[in-house]
Amino acid sequence: MSGVARAVFVRIDHELDGAGGAAALSFGRASPVPAAPATFGDRLRERFAHVDLVPDLGANIGTAEWWRGAATCAALIAATCALSPGFDRPLYGPATPVMAGADWDEARAQSIAPLAYGGNSGRRLAPTAAVAPLTDTPERPILELTTTLLSGPSLAASLERAGVDEGEAARIADMVAGRLPLDELKPGTQLELTLGRRADRAAARPVEALSFRARFDLGLRVAREAGALALAAVPVAIDRTPLRIQGRVGPSLYRSARAAGVPAKAVEAFIRSIASRVPMSRINSDEQFDLIVERARAATGEVQLGKLIYAGLSSDARKLQLVRFDQGGKDEWFDARGVGARSTSGAMMPVAGRLTSGFGMRRHPVLGYARMHKGLDIAAPMGAPIRAPMDGVVQMAGWAGGYGRFVKLSHGGGLATGFGHMSRIAVSSGGRVSKGQVIGYVGSTGMSTGPHLHYELWKNGVPSNPGKVTFESVQQLSGSALAAFKSRFARLMAVPAAD
Repeated sequence: MSGVARAVFVRIDHELDGAGGAAALSFGRASPVPAAPATFGDRLRERFAHVDLVPDLGANIGTAEWWRGAATCAALIAATCALSPGFDRPLYGPATPVMAGADWDEARAQSIAPLAYGGNSGRRLAPTAAVAPLTDTPERPILELTTTLLSGPSLAASLERAGVDEGEAARIADMVAGRLPLDELKPGTQLELTLGRRADRAAARPVEALSFRARFDLGLRVAREAGALALAAVPVAIDRTPLRIQGRVGPSLYRSARAAGVPAKAVEAFIRSIASRVPMSRINSDEQFDLIVERARAATGEVQLGKLIYAGLSSDARKLQLVRFDQGGKDEWFDARGVGARSTSGAMMPVAGRLTSGFGMRRHPVLGYARMHKGLDIAAPMGAPIRAPMDGVVQMAGWAGGYGRFVKLSHGGGLATGFGHMSRIAVSSGGRVSKGQVIGYVGSTGMSTGPHLHYELWKNGVPSNPGKVTFESVQQLSGSALAAFKSRFARLMAVPAAD
């Protein structure tokens, strides 16, 4: 076999593909490549290439290959045991102390040793002859603690729970109650308490000092002076400049206002006030919102936000400005001219009962022929109260022929109401009445077949159906109220917008 052919055989025997082997073949007139002579190591490896010295002893048990692997394993174990140093040498560990008892404790406490060997250096000091045992543990001379007020009237109970004597807690509560009502104290108020030394362990510690925030603008401090407790008020300076925030409406008025820092409740109040004047569907994204919220800033850093007091919406086409103003003990929204929102409502029914005859032509129950019925007949128990359906002035109160005892009210704007067949009248001519006020009682006087109320309404002197009339009112400020409103509006417009 030539050297070239032998090289091809060796490559195929090593599982090389035919392409690799064929690459070594010489075709044409290329001169053959001489093969390197095989060494003894090459021949030895080639002869024992199929021999596995470390076979799997869990497979082919009992075969020659298995016995050869078992022999190899036994030889390795024997070699390990022959080369081992032996098992008679001791294991190293912490040395046995040469001292014992109190001497060893004292030496170990004052020595430096790794914690792994049991050292506790710096942890304690062993007792010596200079140490005198104590019969009792001494108390701290002063104890400072913080407790929480559960509810205003339970101030004394909160102090007792913190360890204050019952009588002393009651005296402190009385002192605080003399400065402000206890029910004004908010639950969760933090009480900073300092308790002093007590003469006997069985007694409660005396109060040396107590301080807490009674109100946003007031702090209270109780301190012991010359053996007696004294209350002192600590005023807190408050800046009440309102918070003004402006911004663009964008795709969502609510989200834009919240992103600008407006509280959620203030945004809701802003939308309600604006919606009473402008439909929300007509607000454009390019419009600017402007709102002012009550704000109180304490000198200690706390901030409280109140209700919305100004709502503005402006664009090139319109400018809406609304101010919250107290009118008669009730907050109302007015525009820059002092004009309130329009309200539409129906007149309340003057008596609780059952409708027996409506407005229009009918057969008269007494006269027996058809004629115009100018009002409503409401059957009700004898003596039931009759109330004014709206504010007005008593134009007439007395007997009125077939109406019996009759009351007529004038409400302004051309409106008037009448009430007939009363058993008793509770108002007099010329007096003013308010909505819901009792003006008389149900009866059956005049041309009547039973206890009921005949209720009429006139618009500019023409009878109208009381059940189908609605009233539209607009509140307009005037006089001193308008002047106060204008002054408030000017102050709000001077508030700078927040950065």
